[in-house]
Amino acid sequence: MREMLAKIKQDAMAKILADGADLDQIRIQYLGKKGELTAVLRGMGALSAEERPLIGQLANEVRATIEEAIKQRASAKAAEELDKKLAAERIDVTMPGAAPRMGHTHPLTLVQHDMEDIFLGMGFTIAEGPEVEYDYYNFQALNIPENHPARDTQDTFYITEKVLLRSQTSPVQVHVMESQRPPIRIISPGRVYRSDAVDATHSPLFHQLEGLVVDKGITMADLKGVLAAFAKTCFGPETRIRFRPHHFPFTEPSAEVDVSCFACGGKGCRLCKGEGWIEILGAGMVHPNVLRNCNIDPEEYSGFAFGFGIERIAMLKYHIDDMRLLYENDVRFLSQF
Repeated sequence: MREMLAKIKQDAMAKILADGADLDQIRIQYLGKKGELTAVLRGMGALSAEERPLIGQLANEVRATIEEAIKQRASAKAAEELDKKLAAERIDVTMPGAAPRMGHTHPLTLVQHDMEDIFLGMGFTIAEGPEVEYDYYNFQALNIPENHPARDTQDTFYITEKVLLRSQTSPVQVHVMESQRPPIRIISPGRVYRSDAVDATHSPLFHQLEGLVVDKGITMADLKGVLAAFAKTCFGPETRIRFRPHHFPFTEPSAEVDVSCFACGGKGCRLCKGEGWIEILGAGMVHPNVLRNCNIDPEEYSGFAFGFGIERIAMLKYHIDDMRLLYENDVRFLSQF
């Protein structure tokens, strides 16, 4: 039995020290309940009383030797694995770090800032107001009473019967006229909401930039001069504008405003659909009723107002043919700007 224990010890040590040794499997093979050392100990009943304690002591020594060898080999393997991992993941702290990928301003924001800069250069100031608005400011104060047909084209989202998401930034103009006496010269950019189906040119959420001037002696010529200056700065010095008669409840007279096509110079192309002109905004002289609703005497003061869709300007400026591209967060698209 001594020879069997010596052989178990020798074989176990050889396997423990071998490359790629599976220590758990070795432990089971020699020290487990059905292991080789356990099998030897079960045969001790056949030994004499004098041999039994000697063989038992020798077996315990073999067990202790194998356990200690497995422990040391496991520690060595763990140290080797750590060294390999540290070598593979070594970082040269003297090298410059990898710069994170930086984003940039969204094309809608770029266009809004450009438009704001143009009007700020003409002496306008920026006014802001709430996106959740009262029906009075969104419609009634702007000469659009209840059941007026114009409400159909500006159908928006109602929170209560009298509270809604604004369908235009015009309520900001009313707030300003109520709190500030003329002269007034403001622009009001921001998000607006309408109950429109999503397609290439419509969205239930979009952005507007509206302007308002109120003072003594303001005429349609002043409106045309401001818009002509904007068009030349935004689309190029050769750009021309034209007014077409239209109707808005809050302005009288009212007009749709076109710019000469900046792609073909007015000759006709795909961008302007062969017409030579591109519609960009609506404008007009502030309706006397709107001035009266804000406690401004229309006999003493007059004014003009205009409104751009920022998405429309962005689509024209960057030759984008589908508004949905501006909202889909596709980095391949946005990285072009």
